[in-house]
Amino acid sequence: MSSLLPLGVVVQGSLSQGLEVRLNADVSVEDMRVGKFLVVQGRRARFFCMLTDVTLGTSSPRILMNPPQPSNTFLTEVLSGTGTFGTINLTPMLMFIPSDPLDILGSNLTSKKGKRKKSGEYSSGTHPAGNRLSSEDASTFNLLPVKTVPSHFSQVFDAIERDFRIVFGWEDDPHKRNFAIGQPIDMPVPICLDLDRFVERSNGVFGKSGTGKSFLTRLLLSGVIRKQAAVNLIFDMHSEYGWEAAMEGKAFSTVKGLRQLFPGQVQIYTLDPDSTLRRGVRDAQELYISYDQIEVEDLMLIKDELNLSEASLENAIILRNEFGKTWITRLLTMSNTEIQEFCEQKMGSKSSIMALQRKLTRLDDIKYIRNSCHENYIKKILDAIDAKKHVVIEFGSQSNLLAYMLATNVITRRIHQVYVRKAERFLQTKNVCDRPQQLMITIEEAHRFLAPMTAKQTIFGTIAREMRKYFVTLLVVDQRPSGIDNEVMSQIGTRITALLNDEKDIEAIFTGVAGSGNLRSVLAKLDSKQQALVLGHAVPMPVVVQTRPYDETFYREIGEVSWEEISTTEVLRVAEVAKADLGF
Repeated sequence: MSSLLPLGVVVQGSLSQGLEVRLNADVSVEDMRVGKFLVVQGRRARFFCMLTDVTLGTSSPRILMNPPQPSNTFLTEVLSGTGTFGTINLTPMLMFIPSDPLDILGSNLTSKKGKRKKSGEYSSGTHPAGNRLSSEDASTFNLLPVKTVPSHFSQVFDAIERDFRIVFGWEDDPHKRNFAIGQPIDMPVPICLDLDRFVERSNGVFGKSGTGKSFLTRLLLSGVIRKQAAVNLIFDMHSEYGWEAAMEGKAFSTVKGLRQLFPGQVQIYTLDPDSTLRRGVRDAQELYISYDQIEVEDLMLIKDELNLSEASLENAIILRNEFGKTWITRLLTMSNTEIQEFCEQKMGSKSSIMALQRKLTRLDDIKYIRNSCHENYIKKILDAIDAKKHVVIEFGSQSNLLAYMLATNVITRRIHQVYVRKAERFLQTKNVCDRPQQLMITIEEAHRFLAPMTAKQTIFGTIAREMRKYFVTLLVVDQRPSGIDNEVMSQIGTRITALLNDEKDIEAIFTGVAGSGNLRSVLAKLDSKQQALVLGHAVPMPVVVQTRPYDETFYREIGEVSWEEISTTEVLRVAEVAKADLGF
């Protein structure tokens, strides 16, 4: 079946419920799959639609009461298309309207006499946009949100490469930082993310365990690095992003990490040097955190892991106010008598402080904790970020939640404080040279940091709500989006979601998304591997993609580019972005 031939006609529908399309007799209902993209040719516009449901229909209930025998193929073929037929439900996503209202098809179609055809006129039975589209032609189309529906009996066609190019653009577009994340499930044409829009808001990669979230995250990070859209700070809980990682499957194999793909642009810091050496990483830099860098706000995040009560945290504030940054060190060395005397003088609770002392001794078991550090490791990370280096922090054997959440919160809070000062200076000077590097922070097990009870207290909840205000955004990776605070989820700009089965998780994905009813069934029917639903700020419309393979072909295509290769045009574009930030 040629993709240029009509598949059926619109018979009824509405803007809120979608369109019902009756398939032509020669079109097999088995070729229609949920998530497929189709184009409806209206009189004044073309509608880019997603297939959300497939049904079987009959013209008479008598056929169902007395169906033909399976061996009676003649009667089956006689009934096909008349007595029995297939119908599909479409959800319109975008409208194509040409800049020239006389050229609805965007192809300068002419009649046999050389005159331009009337609006909406084209050869019956053929796709209205069968020719290829250049990047210049794409600018002749206006992409608008759908606010109406096509008329009765409008013809429906398979979406072709031209349609996808109009909507999602080209990866090599010189005017945008586009990155191909995959392709539609039934067509080899790239689906591109606009990385400039992607990094300016916090984003999420979601999916149940085993659906390939880590591979999706590596793809996205590789694209951001290759296109120089932002600098990355990656908290690598399971040591999967910096150096090579194992693939799932019967035969053991590995995939390259970011350090191997971009050796000149990615630095690895490790909180467990012994583990990193055992994995064969020879140039990782050590990273330690001292007690004087841990604040009460950090303990609030991990109070469940340490089993801290509210009373203990309140007394921690009293200790902090008395001893300053050294309060933990002083507490761990205090005797019962000293605690008693302190409580009498400062109105503290002896039982709460002793419980706090006992539970904080668990921090001694974390390898990267030191009483004091001879150098400022967090400043080293900031210097690397200022030098446009991407930083991966590996946890090695310290990948338990207590060790992961503590280090991630301590480091992020200090980096955010520095970025706030830099952003304020930029707003004061309005000098492009003072504009901070756009920073994207990647965290795993995000629901631990962004749960409803803790999101307002943690630095990650603050970053998610601020969006691009201080040039810092998040890339959250999680298998339980229902555990993330609704307010935070509503601020997630782009959501890349693999298969989810839990209804609460599916509902959470569509928090703050208008008209998401039909997309829920699409998400629930994704394959368990290498398929994802992409929606949000970085794409013009929701789209189901067969994700790009992360393999040798990808390694060759992604390559490494140095920052010295930035052209004059790129410098000018950075200046324009800075002006937009300042409201010029």
